[in-house]
Amino acid sequence: MSVSVKERVPKAVPARLILLLGPAFVAAIAYVDPGNVAANLTAGARYGYLLVWVLVAANAIAVFVQYQSAKLGIVTGHSLPELLGRRLGTGARRAYWVQAELVAAATDIAEVIGGAIALQLLFGVPLPIGGLIVGVIAIGILAIQSRRGQRSFETVIVGLLAVIAVGFLAGVFVSPVDWREAAAGLVPHFDGAPTVLLAASMLGATVMPHAIYLHSALARDRHGASTDPRRVRTLLRATRLDVVLALIIAGAVNIAMLLVAASSLRGVAGTDTIEGAHAAISSALGPAIGVVFAIGLLASGLASASVGSYAGATIMGGLLKLRVPLFARRVVTLVPAIVILALGVDPTWALVLSQVFLSLGIPFAMIPLLRLTGSRAVMGEAADRLWVRILGGTIAALVVVLNLTLVVLTVARA
Repeated sequence: MSVSVKERVPKAVPARLILLLGPAFVAAIAYVDPGNVAANLTAGARYGYLLVWVLVAANAIAVFVQYQSAKLGIVTGHSLPELLGRRLGTGARRAYWVQAELVAAATDIAEVIGGAIALQLLFGVPLPIGGLIVGVIAIGILAIQSRRGQRSFETVIVGLLAVIAVGFLAGVFVSPVDWREAAAGLVPHFDGAPTVLLAASMLGATVMPHAIYLHSALARDRHGASTDPRRVRTLLRATRLDVVLALIIAGAVNIAMLLVAASSLRGVAGTDTIEGAHAAISSALGPAIGVVFAIGLLASGLASASVGSYAGATIMGGLLKLRVPLFARRVVTLVPAIVILALGVDPTWALVLSQVFLSLGIPFAMIPLLRLTGSRAVMGEAADRLWVRILGGTIAALVVVLNLTLVVLTVARA
């Protein structure tokens, strides 16, 4: 289904646009999940301000990609996985689902591990038990979406996003940030293979494949399908505002993590783990900041665990046409994270590696999305203009090159 959006529409009043906000804030949770914490703290503690540019670039890419995903859902009335499921043959569709499901599983692992670490930092809860607690609370949050509807779910997620923002931004105001050196970090450059690995991890943690799949469904479910060009134009205007505001918050949180690590944790032993970073933050900036940081991490784990399950259900429903209850999915995907925690694997390193894996999954979500939004047969008059298609193709090419470089360097180091 496609609609014409050529007609001129009176500008909607700001209050009307504000009432349409919400889906992007749910998707933005994927950009401030525990995987981001691990990648950003590791980058700042090891290399200072070197990789600030990666976060800025990744956030700019995220704004572009998330808007495209939401636009697809609004104009067509279908999610990205649904549209792909209709176009792929049986074998290709199942293979595509496998890679998308592996991406969702990597996301689930990061979210549960991060929440478990936060519970251990705050209350001394053993990691496997903490993982179970995170899973149970995530099920409770998902119950809100099932029983009270998407708007109530959005309200809870936005509340958790506010907690996350406070938890991770607080440290910036008391850290001795070298703003001149931070500005120098905006110039793109690397310092050996390990920084490329971290950059890929940061990219994977910022531009999340499951959020690309999910946002089209969130926008569609929130606003419904419409063939009225005037309403579609209004929804697209609101969506641009929604995406920009949500990802400005997410980007500020990510950059704040790296700045705190670069200014307060660089050269301090043990700060390449979340636990060590928390101890160093508490020592350098005070126990209150340490507690606020841990609370932000816990909120991040709980919110992202819920949103990740939502995304996984969207992927499965669209590609396989199977509707698995969100609760059942959350229980099943909880198992790998609990096993990792029980085996004693370094949780921070597991988080970083999960984000590298996510980075490898970005092209599989981004390239089909851009092909669909550029198609007049799919999008009608709302199809991307030539300059947008060129920009999207350039972004996708850069992501592919970074991922290929990551693979080559990883194999060379093995």
